[in-house]
Amino acid sequence: MQAIPEAALKPGASADLLLSGPTGRLEALIASPKDRLRGVCVVCHPHPLFGGTMTNKVVWTLSNAALKCGLRTVRFNFRGVGRSEGLFDDTLGETADACAVAEQLQATAPGLPLVMAGFSFGGHVALKAAAQLDTAALVTIAPPMGRYLKTTEPPAHPGVPWLAVHSADDDVVSYAETRAALATYDPPPQFIHFDDAGHFFHGRLGEVEAAVRDFLTPLLAAP
Repeated sequence: MQAIPEAALKPGASADLLLSGPTGRLEALIASPKDRLRGVCVVCHPHPLFGGTMTNKVVWTLSNAALKCGLRTVRFNFRGVGRSEGLFDDTLGETADACAVAEQLQATAPGLPLVMAGFSFGGHVALKAAAQLDTAALVTIAPPMGRYLKTTEPPAHPGVPWLAVHSADDDVVSYAETRAALATYDPPPQFIHFDDAGHFFHGRLGEVEAAVRDFLTPLLAAP
């Protein structure tokens, strides 16, 4: 597998990568902020069996928001997507993929905070991974809570500040189902409600980015 090149860690740099995953290589994109490095962020993409990839526009928006907050970010393809090796594993293997990527990314910035983020299926995976890692914050966009589970138990609370964003007219992930599931967590995540944005937030991505930046900025403001 390709190691993360030093050139990609320089301010403002980016690179295509093949990272090491539990079942082989994982295709990824890494980008470093132009200014002071304040932490790292892994962004997880939508459902692999329904066209989800790391180039999804909501995933890009999450990555861009993280970059502007001073986080080195990695977007990556889950197993079986693009050049990533392996087969779909109903969130279990994908969570292991996310953890493997996070560990490699954290090694580029020892001691700095890790943020996990994800959209749709990727939001559910990010939640599961955040509970297993030493995470500083979690961002989930339209996370499905009643689907994609091999067990009936909900994922554990990540134990860190958590932002959830969802549109009430989402026609892919049930808003009511997700809102009810999130309300069972103690404490529940900070929740931002959109109207008329659909699942993919067409025409509203600037607002999504602003909400994510408003959430992350104070968490990363410490010297």
